[in-house]
Amino acid sequence: MKIKKRKLLLYSFLLFAVFTFGYIKYYKMNINDVGLKVLGWVKKMKGNAVDLDKLTAMNTPTMEHHNWTTLLKKHVTAAGQVNYKGFIQDSTLLQAYLDDLSTHPPGNNWTEEEKIAYWINAYNAFTVKLIVDHYPLKSIKDIGDGLPMINSPWDIKFFKIGNIDFDLNTIEHEILRKEFTEPRIHFAINCASFSCPKLRNEAYFASKLEEQLEEQTLGFINNPQKNIINETETELSKIFDWFQSDFIKKSSLFDFLNRYTASLNEANKVTYVEYDWALNEK
Repeated sequence: MKIKKRKLLLYSFLLFAVFTFGYIKYYKMNINDVGLKVLGWVKKMKGNAVDLDKLTAMNTPTMEHHNWTTLLKKHVTAAGQVNYKGFIQDSTLLQAYLDDLSTHPPGNNWTEEEKIAYWINAYNAFTVKLIVDHYPLKSIKDIGDGLPMINSPWDIKFFKIGNIDFDLNTIEHEILRKEFTEPRIHFAINCASFSCPKLRNEAYFASKLEEQLEEQTLGFINNPQKNIINETETELSKIFDWFQSDFIKKSSLFDFLNRYTASLNEANKVTYVEYDWALNEK
């Protein structure tokens, strides 16, 4: 009887392994995707997931982001270094912009460009808010207890959108990555860390979103502090490892990179640069 139970457990495990492998292969997922998927399920079971079904979609006026540009131009350098003390001094203007974001979620009548610009700006602005609320600190990872998808800094529900408690991971993984086939968002959202793509010192706008995303992507890929790409070396940011599935939906990773650099040697072994989570502070 015990032998039969062991065999049944073994067959069940093998069946699960085959199903999981097939699922990963079919959807071009990597270990990071699997981890996010599993931990997302855990989050739902624990009741910690953001209920996006409650985000009522209706026809609403589009939102202006000029106040965010004013703050960014004042407190962020062209290279993306952030003066968090300056944001603290301008906390009233920052909170006013955050309140606008909270009360103006995208509507059904918004274009895709308007929605993407809104969610990128929301991610970046609320990340700044998270840092200034815990300032001073050396890294965003000092916030929370570090338990992935439960109480990491990206999973703390510290703001509202459409009267729903929200966290940063929901914006990135459940909205920007899931609803839009746009890998360049990875070079627009900023996690307040040195190895992140720079925080642009202007807001994202639907009217020039294409130009902004192209500029961010080109600058990040060719920044030797983020990637080393030449005839003899190909050391890429961990972003290309963690979110590889986003870059290969339409072509290969090399095809994506080749759009932005002429130095790529596809014969090189690809390695990934250790991520520096130090605060991107001026």
